[in-house]
Amino acid sequence: MKKTYFLGLTLLTVSVATAVHAEEKRYISDELSTYVRSGPSDGYRLVGTLNAGEEVTLLQTNESTKYGQIRDANGRTTWIPLAQLSEQPSLRTRVPQLEQQVKDLTGKLANIDNSWNQRTAEMQEKVAGSDAAINKLKSENQKLKNELIVAQKKVNAANVQLDDKQRTIIMQWFMYGGGVAGVGLLLGLLLPHMIPSRKKKDRWMN
Repeated sequence: MKKTYFLGLTLLTVSVATAVHAEEKRYISDELSTYVRSGPSDGYRLVGTLNAGEEVTLLQTNESTKYGQIRDANGRTTWIPLAQLSEQPSLRTRVPQLEQQVKDLTGKLANIDNSWNQRTAEMQEKVAGSDAAINKLKSENQKLKNELIVAQKKVNAANVQLDDKQRTIIMQWFMYGGGVAGVGLLLGLLLPHMIPSRKKKDRWMN
């Protein structure tokens, strides 16, 4: 009778001390393995083990004994000390995730680096093309300048030749004009002597 009463009182105490929570995700702490029990204290028998990093669902907690009731991936419901539960995945779980994140970020960085190198190469190619075009324009400009200098020299030479020809023509006209004037003067002097006067002719006729 007393034993039955004591057992009932113990169960009532456990029931009152146990807080009911919504189901929450928890992870087994970074131990090689941890034991789980059939009830919320060290006085209950061991019913198995869980591996470090294994994901479980926290069903409820017992604040007096600091135990939590969990359900593992196989659907088994057991109790475990709350100190052996973590809200964050264990390192064993996080390391592969971190490695994958590092791999993804490394790939993104590689793509960014390749994209940057490609854009840099394109910009350098455009700059090189611009330099070539500028050098070509400079060369054509210098060529045109040289052709202009040659043309100016030819124009100057033609002007000199034209001036010489004009002077020659003017001299020739002066010479022709002087010759004509000299011949006219000479004829003016000679003709009176070559043609006999009418008076002398009349006298001779008489």
